[in-house]
Amino acid sequence: MSSAKATKKSAFSCEPCRRRKRLEKRIKELEEQLASSSRSPPSIAASAQSSPSTASIGLHDGRSPPKSHPDEHSFSRSFSGLKVDDKGRITFGNGATANDRPALPCSNGVYTSAELDQSIRERLVANAMQQRALENFSATPEPFQYLLNVHWCWIQPLFMFIYRPAFTRDMQTMGKYYSHMLLNALMSHSVNWGRNDPTTRRLLDEHYGGGEIFGKHARSMLFEDMKRGACTIPMVQTLLLLSAEECAFGNTIQAWTYSGLAFRLMDQIGVCFDGQRYPGAVPLNEEDIEIRRRIFWSSFFWDKMLSLYMGRMPTLHLTPASPPLVMYDDSAENEPWEPFGMPPDGRTWNYPSSTAYSATCFIAMIRLSLIFNEILLHMYDPIIPNTESEMFECLAAQGPALDKWWEDFPPNLKMDAAHLPAIGPPTHLFTSNCVFHTYKILLYRPMLTRRYDTDIDGQLPWNTYLINCVTSATATIAIFDLFARTYSIKYCALSISYSMYIAASVFLLQVQAMPSDFQAIRRLDYCLHMLHRVMVFNPIIGRSTDLILKELVAIGISFDVAAGCLVETTSRRQLAPQNTQLYQRPLESTTELAAQSSTHALFYSTIGDDFGTGAVHPDVYQAMIGLEPVTVRFCTLDD
Repeated sequence: MSSAKATKKSAFSCEPCRRRKRLEKRIKELEEQLASSSRSPPSIAASAQSSPSTASIGLHDGRSPPKSHPDEHSFSRSFSGLKVDDKGRITFGNGATANDRPALPCSNGVYTSAELDQSIRERLVANAMQQRALENFSATPEPFQYLLNVHWCWIQPLFMFIYRPAFTRDMQTMGKYYSHMLLNALMSHSVNWGRNDPTTRRLLDEHYGGGEIFGKHARSMLFEDMKRGACTIPMVQTLLLLSAEECAFGNTIQAWTYSGLAFRLMDQIGVCFDGQRYPGAVPLNEEDIEIRRRIFWSSFFWDKMLSLYMGRMPTLHLTPASPPLVMYDDSAENEPWEPFGMPPDGRTWNYPSSTAYSATCFIAMIRLSLIFNEILLHMYDPIIPNTESEMFECLAAQGPALDKWWEDFPPNLKMDAAHLPAIGPPTHLFTSNCVFHTYKILLYRPMLTRRYDTDIDGQLPWNTYLINCVTSATATIAIFDLFARTYSIKYCALSISYSMYIAASVFLLQVQAMPSDFQAIRRLDYCLHMLHRVMVFNPIIGRSTDLILKELVAIGISFDVAAGCLVETTSRRQLAPQNTQLYQRPLESTTELAAQSSTHALFYSTIGDDFGTGAVHPDVYQAMIGLEPVTVRFCTLDD
């Protein structure tokens, strides 16, 4: 009996041993290859299997061509890797040491064998699924549990600031990836959505100062940690959440400062460098590396959006030492998604079974932000105006890149504005589609008001630029309309609100060029009505909406707040009496919606889902030349 047991035990443990030995042998081979050969630094395009569009994105900080780098081994010697200082803090230094050799690099940017990659993935996925199962047995009191669920549903899939399995596990054990400071920041950021629930709103009002106490505690604990020189992953995550919250409320100085602190702490603790290749003296396990990569890329995306909102150049850039765009734990990809807390007002509502696709969505958004990083650098420099040739070079490179991104975006995640479903998909998919159209407008819009010579085919490229802008702007409002009908604007993220503003800027140009264009007026009317309603939840929208309204006043059109629509003014008749008959009464595009705004979103239609196509009246082309588009920024820090 004992002999049989011993035999079974030996046979059971033999295969893992053989597997380990094979992997050790492979690791040794890779290290020997590294020492004997030169390699180019890995690129994000290779590690992420990204589209050719990213190949045009230099791994550098400015506009000049990237400097040529030495071979991989020589390059790695300029880094010392992670260290632990005399206070026990993890830091990232520079200068060659004996520990600065990459762990498992190879020429195509994949740092381990395919077999080991799969092994890492299986362990991380298994751990994530185990932690999710344990969450169901947690006894977190309200309103904390409700606000946590709000974050996981409405915020986490898009930005992934927090790695859920590690956070929820360490929340029970007070581990290194949890802190009361981070929990309070998460609660504070979720309050804006959480107050939609009457019970949660009552608890917040009665015991937590309406929810303001969470933000106060988060900031107090944050500055206490900074005072004593702490530098941790939860501090970075706290700063990112506070930055996002302050931005939505229009507190630009705070949002910019918090993000800047987060990015510098990331650099201090080595998050901006691939910990798998430059580990140094600090041993990082698989989960540590996964978390650090996610934080880098989520911050990279937020950096681009925040820079756009506030008219600043991006802070985070790629280098040959940056983490690869790899997500080993994709367990959230196939999780079911449902709109937590919906519907409001006690109505019954059966949301159809939906898959999250959050991993695919997140990776796609990062690849899109890589393209947009180039657009920011080469077309929207707020300090040194971009040259004409620089902008055209950017257009020639990033136009095809955006088209390739859309081609590679999974068909089941694309939202065709002409064939939208009755009920929308998960909200982060709305954001992915809207942001794509926004970036496309931002690429082509600077070209709309320039004068061009006719090309060899007798066609003006400007016509194509305008059609691209109008088509994307029209798609944006159609997608937004579906969002409003499915979830109501109470759950509208700032990125979607911004997309509506940029769409409105295109329709404004059309109206300025041809005030009699009723289709453009109708679309602009819808944008302004919805932006006016969204301001309640994203106050920063108000500043940009005011810019559009000022431009309309100049051509005799105003926005009637009570009616929620555009109306003709006396000054308009004086400026252009030949077109006055168009404005004998308020435009009727959103009057019905304004009257029904208190009902649940699914039980009314807005302007009827017929927003038209990207067709443009031929006379608009020449009339638009010389116009000055409204700023693409929500505001500047000077505001």
